[in-house]
Amino acid sequence: MRQIISVLEMVFPVIFMLYIGYLCRVKNVFSKEGLAGIKSVISTIALPVVLFQAFYATEYTLSSLFILIVIFTGCCLSLAAGRLLGRFFPDSRLMPYLMAGYEVGMLGYALFGLLAGSDNLSYMVTVDLGQVIFVYTVFLTLLKSATGHKPSAKEMLKETLRNPAFLGMSIGLLFGVSGLGRLIASSPLGGVFNSTIAMITAPTSAMILIIVGYELSFRRDMFAPVLKTILLRVVVLGVLLVVSCAVIFCVVPFDKNLFMALILLFSLPAPFIIPLYADVESEGVYISTTLSMNTLVTVLIFIILSVYALS
Repeated sequence: MRQIISVLEMVFPVIFMLYIGYLCRVKNVFSKEGLAGIKSVISTIALPVVLFQAFYATEYTLSSLFILIVIFTGCCLSLAAGRLLGRFFPDSRLMPYLMAGYEVGMLGYALFGLLAGSDNLSYMVTVDLGQVIFVYTVFLTLLKSATGHKPSAKEMLKETLRNPAFLGMSIGLLFGVSGLGRLIASSPLGGVFNSTIAMITAPTSAMILIIVGYELSFRRDMFAPVLKTILLRVVVLGVLLVVSCAVIFCVVPFDKNLFMALILLFSLPAPFIIPLYADVESEGVYISTTLSMNTLVTVLIFIILSVYALS
């Protein structure tokens, strides 16, 4: 009975906040313009600070570099698999991009924080590094090319450097690798530093889940192609998860939190930024419905992981 309650302590807040977000849309608590405002606060302030906190508190080793290479390679393979499987979706240019990448920033960190505690976010950082590099290089470059816009390397670099989340991650990475973050945290002002960060990051998970719940979208006419896309993604990423874990734990000692971070990573939906960086046109409903239903699959896997976390 105690284990069931412990699982509910992790799972119920996620489901409840998703439901709150859904109610906010149904009851028109705030409009899409209001939603855009909340997104702006998260993407320009809260999420960059969450990423900064996670990256500066992470210990970087040769094992981290090895995991980065494995995850980056897995992301490239999933995109290649998406391109091969795209022939079964002749009406979609963007289906391959729904097979690759992971929405770690807007969903992964929030769920892993509930799963393993905010003190263990460094595990999610370790598995996120490879996919972040993939998303901001290979993924976005090919995504824009697929929709008719072929940005130059200079344009891509400029756009990446302007992204607040990327800047938060980069500064956190700099602080973590140099040891400056640990130096500040252990200084007399460390308490003020940590309290300020905690104040900003505390409501982030709740706000993100409200946004996800608000944007959950289901269209019956989209059910067949969406279900096919998600099933293919689950199969492809399931195989890559098994291979990645086998390779990683042949070199790195098994760690339960790292294992859970890997499972959660491979269960996440494709990046939510696809509609922001691509001209989705008629595929907008297909993409939003796929991301929504894939999010529910992630929540189901999160529930199973919650049981495993307490075992």
